[in-house]
Amino acid sequence: MATAPEKLLLRLEWKVVRRLDGRLQGAHRTTYRGSGIDFTGLRAYSEGDDARHIDWNVTARLDEPHLRVFTEDRELTVWLVLDRSASMTAGRPGRGKHDVLAELALVLARLFGRGGNRVGALLFDTGMLRVVPPGTSRRHALRIGAELDRTSAAHGGATTDLAEMLDAAGRLARRRALIVVLSDFIGEGDWERSLQRLARRHEVVALRIVDTADDVLPEAGLIVVEDAETGEQLVVDSADPLLRVRFHAAVDARDARLTAGMRRAGVPVHRVDTDRDLAEALVEVVARTRDRSS
Repeated sequence: MATAPEKLLLRLEWKVVRRLDGRLQGAHRTTYRGSGIDFTGLRAYSEGDDARHIDWNVTARLDEPHLRVFTEDRELTVWLVLDRSASMTAGRPGRGKHDVLAELALVLARLFGRGGNRVGALLFDTGMLRVVPPGTSRRHALRIGAELDRTSAAHGGATTDLAEMLDAAGRLARRRALIVVLSDFIGEGDWERSLQRLARRHEVVALRIVDTADDVLPEAGLIVVEDAETGEQLVVDSADPLLRVRFHAAVDARDARLTAGMRRAGVPVHRVDTDRDLAEALVEVVARTRDRSS
């Protein structure tokens, strides 16, 4: 009998992976050489070549500039940083933020793995960290899915320390890698400094998973508002005009801080709404990545 992750992956392969296969690799341009660089020979220097690759010993012997030629291994290591904190449970049943995160993780693991790249995962919750070492096969993508499926119910009592999550990714990825952070970015900590450190060494992309509940206060009279991270509850009048103004101002300020912090770190952030078709959302991410790198 197929497991839940296998059933989900089969559905995603049919609905999403087939539509995106080949696009993701073409959109990604690494800014660094691969982890393996093999010397293959020498050739004469031509105008416009990188002078840093001149072999000065050979140049002196032949009295003509020569370059060292390398064959580069373009195999990429990808780390998926998966936020499994309590705020990620927001959303309607079957289509909450944690559901969309699981689908994104499986799709990305499968797409990158099909391209011959190694994909690992870091599952983070405040006080808990699980790691799936990098691999390439379909079975490996299912292993990441199984770890997501094993994630326990939300833990209350503390907000997500985003800085701790990013620092954990930095400790884990010792070699240059593509790091894809999947999170709602609701939390605490000096995450901007941690993100800057991470981006200096790796290529980092942020996929911000958002649900309507993050941005909209329904007009339903007296309601109980609960902080998904801490479990704190408060009764409020959702129809109060002043409360609604303050709520929207807080949402705008949060979004502005996130956008500014990402820009300062040089990290592209892509919004993925829970009610959006996943394939369409990823096609848009690919298009924006191409525009940014061209």
